[in-house]
Parts: sequence; C-alpha cells; structure tokens
Amino acid sequence: MQENPNHSTFGIIGGGIIGLATAYKLLLRYPQASVLLFEKEYAIGMHQSGNNSGVLHCGLYYQPGSLKAKLAVNGLKEMVNFCQDNNVPFDVCGKVVVASNEQEIEALEVLRQRGIANGLEGLEYLNPEALKEREPSVWATKALLVPQEGIVDYKAVMAKLADLIRAKDGQIFCGTKMDKIENTKDGVFLQSGNSTWQVQQLIVCAGLHADRVYEQATGQKSPIKIVPFRGEYMSLKPQAAHLVKHLVYPVPDAQYPFLGVHFTRMISGEKEVGPNAVLATKREGYRLRQFSMQDTLDSLTYKGLWQFLRKHFLFSLGELQSSFSPKKFLAKARKMIPELQLEDLKKGNAGVRAQAMDKNGNLIMDFRIEKWGGQIHVLNAPSPGATASLAIADYIIDTYVSA
Repeated sequence: MQENPNHSTFGIIGGGIIGLATAYKLLLRYPQASVLLFEKEYAIGMHQSGNNSGVLHCGLYYQPGSLKAKLAVNGLKEMVNFCQDNNVPFDVCGKVVVASNEQEIEALEVLRQRGIANGLEGLEYLNPEALKEREPSVWATKALLVPQEGIVDYKAVMAKLADLIRAKDGQIFCGTKMDKIENTKDGVFLQSGNSTWQVQQLIVCAGLHADRVYEQATGQKSPIKIVPFRGEYMSLKPQAAHLVKHLVYPVPDAQYPFLGVHFTRMISGEKEVGPNAVLATKREGYRLRQFSMQDTLDSLTYKGLWQFLRKHFLFSLGELQSSFSPKKFLAKARKMIPELQLEDLKKGNAGVRAQAMDKNGNLIMDFRIEKWGGQIHVLNAPSPGATASLAIADYIIDTYVSA
C-alpha cells in the first residue's frame, strides 16, 4: 500500500500495451508521481502487443464472473473511447461466429448466453439471408452476430500511449534490461548495467518472460510457467480478398484458450486466416527456424507440458500438422468458406502467445496478477489482454496501488 501514491516513484517493467497503459493510467491518477517505464528492446511493443491481428475482443468467450469477463467489456469501451479521442484507426465492424454441425450449434448457444451474462449487447442469430448479405461466401448451419467486436491498430495505440506518457513527464527507457531487482526497506532497487533506480512500487508486465522476471525479482519459484505457443497466419491474396468482409470465427473448443483458425479483416484492409497454435522453440520466436536451447529445454523439462500433451494429444498433433501442411491449414478454414483454395493463400505473419500453464497441464484461462512486497506481477494476460489493457491498468491501480 502506498501512503501517498501522488508523490511516489513507480517503476514499470515491460513496454508492451499493458505496461504502457499502466504507466498512462498512473500519471492520470497521480499527476505528481514519477513514472519510469523500462523496456529491454530498442523500441516499445516488439512482442505480443505488436504481433497480433489487431482484434477488439468484446467478452463473448470468457467465464462469467472471471477477471477476464469483468475487464473485457469495460476494456473494449475504454479502448474505443481512447481511439476516438486520439484519432487512432479502429472499426467496430462486428463479427460472425459460425457453427458447422449440431454439436457446435449447442456450443454456440452457450456462447450467446455467456455473452449476455457478460454484458454484451445486440447479440443475434442471423438467418441465411442476413448471413449471405453480411458474408456472402460463408457457409454455416447457424451464425451468431457479435456487433461489438472490431479491429484496431494496436501499434498506433501504443505509440499514442507513449506520447501521452512523455507529455505527462513520464519516462520511457528502451534497451534497458534489468540485471538486478531487489526489495528494500524503501521500496524496490533496480539495476541495469551501470544505471540504478529506486522506486516505491514496481509493476512487472513482462509478458513472455513473466515467470522468469518474477523469480529474478522475488527469489521465489513462480506459481505458473509460461509455455510459448506460436500462432501462424496465412494471408488472402488479392484475388480472394472478396471472400471475407469483416471477422468470421468458428465455434471454439471450450477446453482451450485458442479460438481456432478464423478470418480477420485488419485495419490496413489486409485479410488474414489463422492462427494455429504450436509449441514455440523460442519465447520470442516468430519464425519457424528461430530456436533457443534455453527456451526449448525450459518447456520440454516442464512436467505440466507433458501432462497437457498427454491429455490433449490429438489437438496438439492437429495443430502441429497445420504448421507443416498448408492443406491441413486450409481444411480448417474451408469449414467456414468452402470455396477457398490453396492458391488463394500466401504465408502471413506469426505471433507468440505467452500461455500460463500449471504443473498439472492445465492452461490458466483467467488473468493472473500477484503482489510480493513492493512488487506487482502480471503473470498471465493473454487475449483479450490488448483490448482490455486500459481496464487492466485501472484494476492494478485500484486493487494494488491505491487500495
């Protein structure tokens, strides 16, 4: 607890969208405070925040009452308002979730009820004519319109947040990886190379390295393990761009936090298909050939990963096959758009998801934030972490800083 946060010095590790949003919200809440943000890369947003498809997620999938559900709806509204106020490109274009069989129809209704419970508005089933008008190439046995979903340029969001932080006298230090983090009687001591800082409270938003920074900073074993999953995309070639108009998603398997191969119109106008979800051999490995012995061994020696693979072998095999076989990837996409052909696709981008997993192989679905002394650690904030980033920042401040 801060006795007088308005006159405190806050340190933030991580220059992704959650770290930036937290720095911005701290400066709004405590204008006299000093806020120092540290990013190990040469620029902000180099990893998860800058390597996603730019979707504004509205809270359809998340368990009612979970932290994700509470923050997703408010986070979406905040993000839209932020973009409107700061001329950041976005489009609340809506999305269609399509069911392909009777089992998926039942699951789609569960999603609809969940969305209603989470406070979503305007959810409606589309009849065949309405679906054809909205997405002429999509085939479905039943389709749910989610009008609050949208797309945004998250890189532009982060650039604007950085500008606002600096305008409020916050400081951003890029190329600054922490060599030492230590709790002291006066707060938290930080060292990077020959530079040192003393902050009253430290907020760590380390994403793909959240577990490692937790252990470095606290000297304690992390309660979770980050297992990196690479999500690979294909792009629609110009001759196939007409096949998708907005956002088209399948009904996801509730056992997994991955939403399945879907179609995304990006804010640039480009159309993407994907992603799959395969174990990454490097925590920041966006290309198949990027490899880290440390990261690979870290995953493969973790009991929880083997438990996950044992329980979900067929899922894992299918995702791996889609990584090496474009035909397998295409088959997943053709469930929704049957006329899509292999020659319509080209290799696209990839992102790496920092997925928290426990020792029993359970994927941690909800956001997870832990406090240790003068440190606050965001241990798990996958999708919709970017959409909800401003709301997550408020939650951190309300719960751990000013409470």
